[in-house]
Amino acid sequence: MFTVGIDLGGTNIVSAVVNDKYEIVATSKTATNSPRSYREIFDDIIRITLDAIEKAGLTADDIDSVGLGTPGTVNGDGIIEFANNLGFNNVPARQILIDGLGIHNVYVENDANCAALGEAYAGVGHGAKNFVAVTLGTGVGSGIIADGKIVNGVNFAGGECGHMVIVLDGEQCTCGRKGCWEAYASATALINQTKKAMEENPDSVMHELARQEGKVSGKTSFDAMRRGDIAGIHVVERYIKYVSCGLINIVNALQPEIICVGGGICNEGDTLIKPLRRYVQAERYSIHSKIQTKIVKAELGNDAGVIGAAILGKVKE
Repeated sequence: MFTVGIDLGGTNIVSAVVNDKYEIVATSKTATNSPRSYREIFDDIIRITLDAIEKAGLTADDIDSVGLGTPGTVNGDGIIEFANNLGFNNVPARQILIDGLGIHNVYVENDANCAALGEAYAGVGHGAKNFVAVTLGTGVGSGIIADGKIVNGVNFAGGECGHMVIVLDGEQCTCGRKGCWEAYASATALINQTKKAMEENPDSVMHELARQEGKVSGKTSFDAMRRGDIAGIHVVERYIKYVSCGLINIVNALQPEIICVGGGICNEGDTLIKPLRRYVQAERYSIHSKIQTKIVKAELGNDAGVIGAAILGKVKE
């Protein structure tokens, strides 16, 4: 059995043919070139999907289902109701793909949910039925899998853990609220925290590191910490506490088997993951339970979304 997963991103569109072992057997890719009309974007999606199928030595008749992961809110009819970074409003994605590909089994889902699905079934989750994926990037993305199914909520916009408030009347978030987890735990937030610490500590080694790299990045404070810089140590320690606060909230609310953490910050590996585990272990509500939520690093990287999209037919049928 072969399925197709499509990952529609703000920069690139990737289409992949995936086998029943969740292995990618062929891919095709193109630039998103946003902003432009959804018709132009979907013409490219159809083109590269057919190209990926051909590269795999298959035809549309060999494809069991097609899944599309997209930014924004997707309703039960496969309509992208709103995706602000692509300029989409009520785009009939499922029907466009059915008409363009000649394949009836088409599913459309939010991209963060697809990434969670990919990690849960084909990645670090190893088939876990209760699983949460968190991505620390420009924002804090998340997807929730409960009893093997994606949690969408009544309005198909569920699973937005990044917008739970952890500091009342705290830092302004791009969503309009103040004090969201995203405003403290995203890579963007870490960079802002680093810049503030640099302003307050002109002798910090972070200034030298930023000059060498040509910018302040998510690595700056971690690299400074490893060199024993006090300001860098304080930034990292506080940032890890912010990340752990949200993870503990997720554990207490959902009790998943696994939470996987992804994004560029996770290149820090155990420097990040081990203290997160300690904080969660110390502050979780279920302190006496024999089975505890595992905190692990995501393993599929950029392939999580496209593999998860290819799995949509399995969980939505």
